[in-house]
Amino acid sequence: MPTSPPSPGPLRSAAELNAAIRALFTHRDTRLSDAQRAEYRRLLDELRQVEQGDVTAAA
Repeated sequence: MPTSPPSPGPLRSAAELNAAIRALFTHRDTRLSDAQRAEYRRLLDELRQVEQGDVTAAA
């Protein structure tokens, strides 16, 4: 019987993810490169997962 690998838990806390997001915006007028925008979207997705996990755990 095949087993699926366990889904990995969040690797970083919400605070760590927020810090990484803030680090992308070093200056107020900063325009993100394509790679930075992709990283920003990935960080937001990871943050959303962490936040949803917090709500699920609290419920």
